[in-house]
Amino acid sequence: MSEPTDPVRMEIKGLMLDPSSNTPIVVLRDEESKVFLPIWIGVFEANAIALRIEGVDPPRPMTHDLLHASLVRLGATVEKVTISDLKENTFYALISLQLPAAGGVELDSRPSDAIALALRANAPIFVLQSVLQEAKAVDLLTDETDEARLKKWLEQVSPDDLGKYTM
Repeated sequence: MSEPTDPVRMEIKGLMLDPSSNTPIVVLRDEESKVFLPIWIGVFEANAIALRIEGVDPPRPMTHDLLHASLVRLGATVEKVTISDLKENTFYALISLQLPAAGGVELDSRPSDAIALALRANAPIFVLQSVLQEAKAVDLLTDETDEARLKKWLEQVSPDDLGKYTM
């Protein structure tokens, strides 16, 4: 039996638009492909995530590229990011860094920024069990494809049911 503080390693399944609001959604999926967690995010953060997923290097550094380059120059390593809480329909994240002089440090972050940074640093993404339970993440064990299951489920769910990510 898992504890609420147990982290679940997730991967980015993809980005999509909420059909009712045209708001971008980043969809996280656990590594065993059983649980999906959609998080509504901002347009700029979705763009930063999409560019990295698609392997596009912008001609000049974007904000998340600059942050990652700064951390690297300072000798810091992004160890992981964790979606750590859900309060009043807002997700919270922590960026875990390893610094040469200070050791381990955690920074409060919006999930979208943490995910964009994790992609640039090749760092793992985790979600606490308690967040998955609170957000009513969907467990989709059927014979359908991931895409079909997710599409069907998203058509039936409202952002309020999941904890819509607010800016």
